[in-house]
Amino acid sequence: LGDVYKRQTSYQLVFDRTPFYGNSGGQVGDIGMIESANERIPVVATEKENGLIIHIVNQLPENPAAEFTARVDPEKRQAAANNHTATHLLDAALKQVLGEHVSQAGSLVTPEHLRFDFTHFEALSSEQLKAVEDLVNQQIFASKPVVTRVMGIDEAKAAGAVALFGEKYGDVVRVVSVGAEDQPFSRELCGGTHAANTAEIGLFKIISESSTGSNVRRIEAVTS
Repeated sequence: LGDVYKRQTSYQLVFDRTPFYGNSGGQVGDIGMIESANERIPVVATEKENGLIIHIVNQLPENPAAEFTARVDPEKRQAAANNHTATHLLDAALKQVLGEHVSQAGSLVTPEHLRFDFTHFEALSSEQLKAVEDLVNQQIFASKPVVTRVMGIDEAKAAGAVALFGEKYGDVVRVVSVGAEDQPFSRELCGGTHAANTAEIGLFKIISESSTGSNVRRIEAVTS
């Protein structure tokens, strides 16, 4: 039994620059590989802490001073990006179907699925769920562009960007818009990765809707 319960040792690596996305904003971090001239080491998770991107590995490089190339797993990255964009579409669709009182109360974005918590006072009917799902898929099938811009916080608010309640933002923010610039379907402050076009999402399917507490509902869904 000693081998069964043997502790797995992991290490944290920080580089001067990296393409890896660290776990934050509800989106899980990237996985991938770091490579030097003599070895390849899998990155099993990526975290963000104190402004640093931390790569989690199960073995240390033989020569930590070597030059490394960091390669994100492209399929996992794209799948997570698709699901993250889908949460923005879902948020906007819920507001249209249920009302402007809906606000995000939490989320989880992985390459495999998405989870979205939101404020609402009752369970959604099958008709409401279908209406939400149809709205999201309409945006997907319409091949809407997903545009990311960096701007001042006041400019972002003036443009109607949705911010998370209680979240602290700096003077300069990242804004993700879906659809036409003058009248987007969705516009949110967000630091995560996203599809370049809604068509990349493929299909949006709600798999469950439930309660997580007083006046908070949860939708779980998959894409592609």
